This record gives sequence, structure tokens and C-alpha cells, in this order.
Amino acid sequence: MTATGLSTLLIAVTACGPVAERQARDLRVGYDSMDGSLTVWPPRGSLAEDTAATAAVTEAVRDWRSPVDDRVHVPSSGILFSGEVGGRPLALVAASVPGEAASWLLQLTGDGDRYTVGHATEYTDPGYLVYSDVLPVQAADGRRYLTSERVRRLVGPNGRILSDRDGLTDPVEVPRCRAVTVTATLRSTESLPRGRATDRLLDLGTGITAPRYPLVRDESGSGRRALTGLDTCLLAGEDGPFGSIFRRVGDRDVPQSVPASWPMAKLAVRTLGELSLDGGEPAELEQLTWESAEGTMSAVVYRPADDGPVVLSPADRTNPLQVYELPIPDQPLVVLSWRATKDTTLSVPPDTTRLVDRPGLVVAPLPERRETFSLAADEKTHYRSAGSPRR
Repeated sequence: MTATGLSTLLIAVTACGPVAERQARDLRVGYDSMDGSLTVWPPRGSLAEDTAATAAVTEAVRDWRSPVDDRVHVPSSGILFSGEVGGRPLALVAASVPGEAASWLLQLTGDGDRYTVGHATEYTDPGYLVYSDVLPVQAADGRRYLTSERVRRLVGPNGRILSDRDGLTDPVEVPRCRAVTVTATLRSTESLPRGRATDRLLDLGTGITAPRYPLVRDESGSGRRALTGLDTCLLAGEDGPFGSIFRRVGDRDVPQSVPASWPMAKLAVRTLGELSLDGGEPAELEQLTWESAEGTMSAVVYRPADDGPVVLSPADRTNPLQVYELPIPDQPLVVLSWRATKDTTLSVPPDTTRLVDRPGLVVAPLPERRETFSLAADEKTHYRSAGSPRR
């Protein structure tokens, strides 16, 4: 089954069983997701059969609340690992939060007979954590990864095979605020009859803060090339491409949740053109694109020729006319991008200075007040605005 199909199955299972909701029971240890005859997440860790540890973990998970105060649905959640790591009890829980239609990876540490949730990361695709094969673990001694039974081998960012015990790897150094590649080799299963030699993931670095999930799928390797030289902490910031479109719950923004613009897969970059400011050396303008839980997103990257600071625009959802506000110090710009054909015509406010003007790309100074740009295409006109204030 595909991940999407399995996610749909998980939702269906979660949605039924009001009797199960009324029953007070502990979290399952392991998870009953199957790939043919293979249990993807069997019970793992030296404390997996310790009923007292399971009960304590369950109590802590029941007490935990998401940033919007939703609770975990215990019957559709499970303990993926429970054991001693670095001299302390560690539990990793795949938690289903139906109110948000999200999966959370809860990381708990034990102290005496109690456990506390010390780290919680969210993935906005229901069931994703259960049907993934590599999960990141925040550790004081470096990044660790928990792997499913489908993983035959995991190669870390240093290019070396990571050793593991009960599916949890030894710590590996992952840089702060820089993307690195982790590659899994998957064994042959019913869903993958030939296995998979290179299942690539990008770890966005240890500077990525909760609840943002630091792993992004990178099947083609285009994401690694796209993020070369970029500070992932800036990308993840409130004004950066990955963090700039807040998630909405009801009629309000929820900045404490994973942003709507957070990347999931298919990171790629393409060159838009060059731009010279004040007669200096031309800088390169790139368009960064990626898939999020809410569709395709994109942003503009400004790379100066003199190795000066890279400037990033906020994200923009896919539109016939893409509008990016580029906060270059002392000279903020608006970048307009579209698919140019003989039937498309761009209109800009009067007296607009076009620093770049060619089919499919116009760059101009950012208006001091909100202004409207329009693109006439295919018997329809698309209107977009730019200028202060942005939100």
C-alpha cells in the first residue's frame, strides 16, 4: 500500500470505535502496521515488555496537549521504542491527534517512576510517522534515528553506515542550521518487491526547533542541491520561506504550530535571472519550490556575486502570477514571475521602475504602500498585491 492509502486507512480506524474511547487502556507497544507479513514497527527497546514503564508513558501522553490544546487519541497511537539510552529511560511515541489531523512524534524521558514529554514534533500528514521508515531523535550527544523493520541499512551525513540497537542508531553529528543527507536502503517487501537502494531524506539540521519536523523527503537529490549554502534556520524563521505562511485553525493563525508552508518533499531550485543593483556585480535570482501539506509553495533566493548574505523572500502559494517580496537591506524589491506566452500581459502601477523586465520576470522596488499587479491570461485576469504591510 502507498503511504497515502495507509494514511487513509489510519484515519478510518481512528474515526471508528466510540467504545474504545471510553476504555482506559495503555498505549500499544509497537504498532500494527504491516507490509505483507512484515511488522513495520514491532516492539523495540529493553523496556518494551516493562508494563510499569508502558503505564507511565501512557499517563504522560494522556496529560500532554498540542499547541492548540488537542489531546492524543491513545487507541490509534503507539510506543515505537522504549528502552535505556545513555543511562536514562527513553520512549518514542507515534501519537495521533485527530483534532488537528496530524501525527506527532513524542520523545519522553523517564525520571524515577514518571515520564515527561521533552520534545514533540509534528507532521501534518495523518499517519505519516507510522508509515515512515526513518524518524529523527533529538539527543544530547547528537542526532539519532529510529528506523523501521524495512530499513536494511542507514547511511548518515558523514557517509558512513550507522550502527543501531533495536532500531535506534548511535549518535551522529548533524550540523546546526545546515541540511545534510541521510540515505536508507530498504529491504524487499510486499510494497517494495525490489526494495530500494537509495531512499533519500534531508535532515534540516539541529537548529530546527519543535514542533517543526526536521526531515524532508528528497528522492531525486534535488533538495540537497537546492539548499546548498542556505541557512535552514533562516529558511524556517517566521519571515523565511518555510515558516512564513502560518497554519490556520478555524478562523485564526496558529504560529505555535507547524507552518502551512513547511516542506514535506520535492524541494527544487531553478534560476530566474540576474539582477544588478546600483551598478554592482549581477546577483543571481533563484526560485525555490517545494511541496507542503497544503500544496506547492515557492520563494525567491537572492545570491549576491560577492558572496554577501543571501536574502530570502517569504513563501508564496502557487498562483498564475507569483509575487515575492524580497527584503534586501535599504532596497526592498518585489519580484513578479509568471509563465509567459503570447497571450499573457502584465500590468503594474503607474511610475513603476522595472529593474528587470523580460517575459516571465519583472523586478521592481517594493511599493511603500499596498499596490496591485495584474496578469491578463487565457481570458482571465489575475490580481496580486505587494507592499507594506505584508500581513
